[in-house]
Amino acid sequence: MPVYNKLVRDKILKIIKNNGQKSTHKILSDEEYVKELINKLGEEVEEYKTDKNIDELADIMEVVYALADIHGYTPEQLEDIRAEKAEKRGGFNDKIFLIKVDD
Repeated sequence: MPVYNKLVRDKILKIIKNNGQKSTHKILSDEEYVKELINKLGEEVEEYKTDKNIDELADIMEVVYALADIHGYTPEQLEDIRAEKAEKRGGFNDKIFLIKVDD
């Protein structure tokens, strides 16, 4: 029996049950939830670094949206902040790699 000890998506317990399996789980406290979301973000980033596929990017976004929600922001508000930063400082499309800045 595999042991996971990690945050999972909301419908995973139902999927496990529908597969005729049983699971053990707990509901996290708010503090534990934040910690596990940060762990999940790292996990998803590592998976993207390995697999480099769009599904992993979508997983990263799901975790980012959950973290934004904790801070009281909607996905739309997060996008507004991203767009404002892109307007002021640019994005990453020009592939600029800064080596150093001299005074």
